[in-house]
Amino acid sequence: MASSQAALLLQKQLKDLNRTPVEGFSAGLIDENNVFEWSISIQGPENTLFDGGLFNATMIFPIDYPNSPPTVKFITDIWHPNVYLDGRVCISILHPPGDDPLFYELASERWTPVHTVESIMLSIISMLSSPNDESPANVDAAQEWRDNRAEFVKKEVVLDTLMEFVKVGNGGKFHSAIYHRLLDRIVHSSLDVHDVLLDLLSSKYFKYIDIRYFTYISFKKLSQSIGAKDISDDRREGLDTSSVNKPESSLDLSVHKLYYLLSRIPPLEGSDVKSKYDMWKAAGIFTGKENEKEHTGKQCKDESTNIKVLSPANIAKKMKLRFTKAWISFLGLPLPVDLYKEVLVNLHQVVIPYLSNSLMLCDFLTRSYDIGGVVSVMALSSLFVLMTQHGLDYPNFYEKLYALLEPSIFMAKHRARFFQLLDSCLKSPLLPAYLAASFCKKLSRLSLAVPPSGALVIVALIHNLLRRHPSINCLVHQEGGSETTTDIKSAESSGADDSNNVSSPSRLKSSMKTGIDPFDDKQTDPLKTNAMRSSLWEVDTLRHHYCPPVSRQVYHMIIGSPVSMGIYVRAKTTEVAVKDFSSGPYATIFGDEIRKRVKQAPLAFYTATPTLLFSESDFLGWTFKLKEDKDSTVVLDNISKEKGHFSAKQSRGESELS
Repeated sequence: MASSQAALLLQKQLKDLNRTPVEGFSAGLIDENNVFEWSISIQGPENTLFDGGLFNATMIFPIDYPNSPPTVKFITDIWHPNVYLDGRVCISILHPPGDDPLFYELASERWTPVHTVESIMLSIISMLSSPNDESPANVDAAQEWRDNRAEFVKKEVVLDTLMEFVKVGNGGKFHSAIYHRLLDRIVHSSLDVHDVLLDLLSSKYFKYIDIRYFTYISFKKLSQSIGAKDISDDRREGLDTSSVNKPESSLDLSVHKLYYLLSRIPPLEGSDVKSKYDMWKAAGIFTGKENEKEHTGKQCKDESTNIKVLSPANIAKKMKLRFTKAWISFLGLPLPVDLYKEVLVNLHQVVIPYLSNSLMLCDFLTRSYDIGGVVSVMALSSLFVLMTQHGLDYPNFYEKLYALLEPSIFMAKHRARFFQLLDSCLKSPLLPAYLAASFCKKLSRLSLAVPPSGALVIVALIHNLLRRHPSINCLVHQEGGSETTTDIKSAESSGADDSNNVSSPSRLKSSMKTGIDPFDDKQTDPLKTNAMRSSLWEVDTLRHHYCPPVSRQVYHMIIGSPVSMGIYVRAKTTEVAVKDFSSGPYATIFGDEIRKRVKQAPLAFYTATPTLLFSESDFLGWTFKLKEDKDSTVVLDNISKEKGHFSAKQSRGESELS
């Protein structure tokens, strides 16, 4: 009831914001089906250090909203006294209602149900304008703001002065040489990655299209100069070790700053005729007069400056070319371990959609995918985009994907994204039966060693595999040694022309024994795992899992579905969304279970007092006898005698092998 009321309130507030937008921010839903997760974009307040910047954030609402406050977290990196390093915002109105246990805030300053999304966002914008350094979330940022506020202002004045020279210092044209020297000094200096100068440059000047253009040119040159230096090649060899939190050398620091600035250049918004780009210097690289020999495309006139500029389509073409060259040069550098992982995580969203030719990343991604471990998991997203959207051919893709299925993957940071991609990679109905069976059996075997949250994901993946590939439904009801040689041959020949490398099915059938699983868990080649001769007995054991949600899901999705009857009716089953099961930890599963209202508690009634904890059928070949010690006595009180009950004060049971 509370969640439905909260959903109705949030829908009303979102509708009000769309009807009457508030200056300074915009809001929308991350997923149209989930009103409790919002995406927020905040414009940097004018005349502040964040002026001109665009900061993206998420706002997650609890189910008891508005009785409890939402959680706001910046996605864009921001250096602010009241923002934690992981992006969480720390302001008074987002703290739980009631008295402050530290007696720093008044109860009236904390969250109250009268607050709305609009009041929250106005408070965050005010926080950006006037940081509170007395109770900081980021102590280092607060100290820098408190002690070096004059340094903040000085760096801003110096940067503005240099950019004015860039604007007018070349006879009225953009002075690319001065700008390149400025970027070179910033990248090779001892400034920290989160220094305010880098934030000022990205927030105030990267919104201009011509500055972005010359920034890409300079970053290409800087990447080539850094790569030309003597850097040890063994930096990539330890990629599966623990990540490094801080740069190890000056070269690492330079590479970190290069990525920090490069990743904060906003992508090109559009290339249609109506697109209009802001320019730092109107008479610059995109003016028609300067480029009429190079381009024959249409030109348009800037009404504000009365200068002919290139059409948006030509500007977009030039920007894509420079964007591609800058990123390809940067990815050719020997990246530090922590930066390597960060690049792989964001590559499919930040880089690939804006490249002039996305296949230029093929070498970088395949090299990353071949490394193995967590690096391969991170490279999978971008590689999958190239394969499905750009026609990349990767022959050993499924062998590498099969090798990633290890128990450690269920503890990885990006496991949710990996399981969604795994489900997408196995979606095609044209996959050979042996390949689908190998993945199905491998997941089934992993279910015995993973936590309950992982078992839920595995059951969902197996359900989808069985629904998409009817040829492997025999794994559900197949008993040891009951399959025929003809069935095995017909199943494996559906996609494995090279099945001659596999041992003869009839010879394997004759050597199979009851209780022995022919599946080879150690085999890395899906063709040689013998999965089609096995069964999903591991899934059957999950019916008795100690976590009730796992046993229920197994019954409803696999055991109790039409698969168990050997007739898989597609109309009666639907695919499940793996993302609904891939991100919840065991704490969430346990919390949901204990909050459930049990209508009827299970009770056990005995006609006689039980003398054994387990029945004899649970231990075949064993018998249990009650043997009394010499010193043991049975004390009977008068009340128990009247009721016909006996209470044994001391007894001991022994088991003997019959």
